[in-house]
Amino acid sequence: MSLELGVAIAAVAVSAIALVATLAAWRKVRALRRDQQAILGGSTADVVDFAVSLQGRIDDLHRAVDEVAAGLTRVDRRVDGAVTNTSVVRYDAYEDAGGQQSASFAFLDSTRTGTVVTAIQGRDYARVYVKELERGRPSLALSPEEAEAVERAMAR
Repeated sequence: MSLELGVAIAAVAVSAIALVATLAAWRKVRALRRDQQAILGGSTADVVDFAVSLQGRIDDLHRAVDEVAAGLTRVDRRVDGAVTNTSVVRYDAYEDAGGQQSASFAFLDSTRTGTVVTAIQGRDYARVYVKELERGRPSLALSPEEAEAVERAMAR
């Protein structure tokens, strides 16, 4: 065999190996492009542009979450100040009166702030008393029934 023939055979072998390597690389690139299209959703942008736009959307999402959290804080403050705890204690204010016609009502928020209303029913009269509570401290001393109404309201 001549030297030129050996070189030609070696060149053909190297060319065949290069062709196989090229086909393998081409298949990998095609698979990568298919995967990229799946990630990008058919967009013609490249992965870097997609990542930049994705980061922008994530930043927008963080801002929206911060706004929602601030709104929830405002709602929490409003709910804390709303009358959410109520109760009624019925009783006989006088020994000769029956049927538990008298009652104390407690209307409080979550901080024990609110109003206690007491209606005393006698045989020939009715009286209504109103007392304020500020964080559990009454403006005037509470009767045992009024204190019970406050405790029942806060127990709920």
